[in-house]
Amino acid sequence: MSDATTNASQSGQEEPLKNVLVTGGAGYIGSHVVYTLLKTRQYKVISIDNHHNSLPASLTRVSELALEEHKASLGPNAQLSQRDIDSTIIDAHDCDLTNHSAVREIFGKYYSSENGKGGIWGVVHIAAYKAVGESTSIPLTYYQNNVSATISLLSIMLEFNCARLVYSSSATVYGTPPEVPIPERTRREADSPYGRTKVMCEMVVEDLCESNGNAVADGTCHLVVSLVIRFHHLTTTTTGSTSTPFQAISLRYFNPAGAHPSGRIGEDPRGRPGNLLPLLAHMAVGRVKDPVLKVFGNDYPTVDGTCVRDYLHVLDLAGGHVLALQALQEGSTLNGKVFASVKAGKGKFKAYNLGKGKGMSVLQIVEAMRKATGFEYKTEVVGRRRGDVPALIADPSLARTELGFDAPHDLETMCRDLWNWQKGNPAGYV
Repeated sequence: MSDATTNASQSGQEEPLKNVLVTGGAGYIGSHVVYTLLKTRQYKVISIDNHHNSLPASLTRVSELALEEHKASLGPNAQLSQRDIDSTIIDAHDCDLTNHSAVREIFGKYYSSENGKGGIWGVVHIAAYKAVGESTSIPLTYYQNNVSATISLLSIMLEFNCARLVYSSSATVYGTPPEVPIPERTRREADSPYGRTKVMCEMVVEDLCESNGNAVADGTCHLVVSLVIRFHHLTTTTTGSTSTPFQAISLRYFNPAGAHPSGRIGEDPRGRPGNLLPLLAHMAVGRVKDPVLKVFGNDYPTVDGTCVRDYLHVLDLAGGHVLALQALQEGSTLNGKVFASVKAGKGKFKAYNLGKGKGMSVLQIVEAMRKATGFEYKTEVVGRRRGDVPALIADPSLARTELGFDAPHDLETMCRDLWNWQKGNPAGYV
């Protein structure tokens, strides 16, 4: 609970819901982030999603879950206030982030031109194409969708006085890291077009925080990216200037897994899954007919020669987003703690790893899913896949210390929740 919310509760008054926009809200990660935001009863959630790899039904279920759980927490005879009801209703928009005018219209819906108040308080930016392998085949599509759309979104945020951003980044920004576990100070040197889009977007956001924070320009600024932002900003009709400096937290995900334990929401990728765990779930339920799992390389310097990744439960990941959003509340204890290390004159930008700090190999994941599903997987080792790195394991100590982040769910729970979702929804949301 934020300091402002605590003060409101002590005075007997309920603070108005803050309007928070979630891009990619109907997707796997987005739907669980929206669910976790609704559970706080602090936010009115607006979702933008073009349903490239998601379905609208996910948010219908999220809203139902949130309402049911809130009713249960209040008791059978409790009456829901209008604020209670509003906190479980999602304003969902079928919209592509690359459509500047359509996104701008959504921001305008919540903005008061009289005083600039009551608009969108903050943005959680999740929407992106995210397949490493695919990005090597269609890199321009990835740069257009991930980088250009982010710049467009940021320019609209500035126009409508929205100065708080939680950016969903990725551990792929590190490329092949020089040390494992990976601390946030590690240089950003991505090995794939997807990873490079995340590096670029982080640079854009960081530059925006510095320019909007009145930082003195010097040789360390990312000049080209800054010019692109300035171009977008100058070619936009400005509604007003931001009353507070732009601040952002970038969350570098490792590998989200699992699903809500109810089995009502989970990962439902369109077509053949590109990630290991949903692919194994689809094989076990019969959606993927291939009898053999192809393992890309077994000659890496890891425990069994296969790639090692740091998996965390998607609800733990979602909780990290809520903490990051709360840390953007000016004047709060958490805000002061998160940005305490930012040097004077620099913008309020911070990056955190979200992971467990423990790696599991491809073959170890296959074995964990065999135990969860009872399905006997067969594997075949093939050549390495371009863009893959041997091991990506987080050092999450900074997020634990400053944000209060924790990832308590273990691999067994992740696999159990994933299978609970998949067996209950063999065809996904359809």
